[in-house]
Amino acid sequence: MNIMVTGGAGFIGTNLIKRLLKDGHNVVSLDNYSTGKEENHQEGCKYVDADIRDVIDFDYFMKDVDVVYHLAALARIQPSFKNPANTLEVGILGTMNILEWIKEKENKPRVVFAGSSSVHSGKMKNPYTFSKVVADDLCLLYKKHFGVDVSICRFYNVYGPHQLTVGEYCTVVGIFENQYENKEPLTITGDGEQRRDFTHVDDIVDGLILTSENETCWDEIELGRGNNHSINELADMFNTETTYIDERPGEARETLCNTLIAKRLIGYEPKVNLDDYIKGVINE
Repeated sequence: MNIMVTGGAGFIGTNLIKRLLKDGHNVVSLDNYSTGKEENHQEGCKYVDADIRDVIDFDYFMKDVDVVYHLAALARIQPSFKNPANTLEVGILGTMNILEWIKEKENKPRVVFAGSSSVHSGKMKNPYTFSKVVADDLCLLYKKHFGVDVSICRFYNVYGPHQLTVGEYCTVVGIFENQYENKEPLTITGDGEQRRDFTHVDDIVDGLILTSENETCWDEIELGRGNNHSINELADMFNTETTYIDERPGEARETLCNTLIAKRLIGYEPKVNLDDYIKGVINE
């Protein structure tokens, strides 16, 4: 199949493209490299430096597209407070541009949109969550009125290979990995009792592909591990020194995915355990 991945040089996009190439698909990536990295490029994929906020002819990059995985986003909460306009433009305007392009196509590709579990904490929680709530609504609007077959896959606290370990777009697992490798104390925000459903990127990739290949184009699929850990528990897995810093605004107290619905709808069954992953990190 011909497959387009927005945000294909980023963390999740890179892992997805690896799998798609392995499965024999023809893949093109669109990325503006704001958080994506050229070092993530995979042999066999066509990489295009493009910004989805611009009104461009996406057919120029791949005309006969079968599936679009729309992953491009500025996907962290704290940077969205510093520059809300960028977060909103990428998340909302960029998504609308993708949907508008597909709306006009005679043979419309299947679309899988990267949603976020943060929407469950309310759209006013932070600018990033607001952008995801509005983008979700845009997807469902274009599906209902303009014949765009789109499914929203909501991710829960993804970690794994190719995650960022430095900079403001890191995940907590990436931050802890970097601090551990540099023999620095792990920085825990607040009291550390906030709980997260940490989900390995391989399981997310499984869920994305299962969603795109399913006979039914489901509106919403929740992709998580189905259990959660506190940040203190995560830090304990590294068995090293820790330090506490101020709580950050706009973040949920707990995330936890009900994976039973995704299992029933698409056959999704997450396999990777967080503690096994961390053991691999500290034993390297």
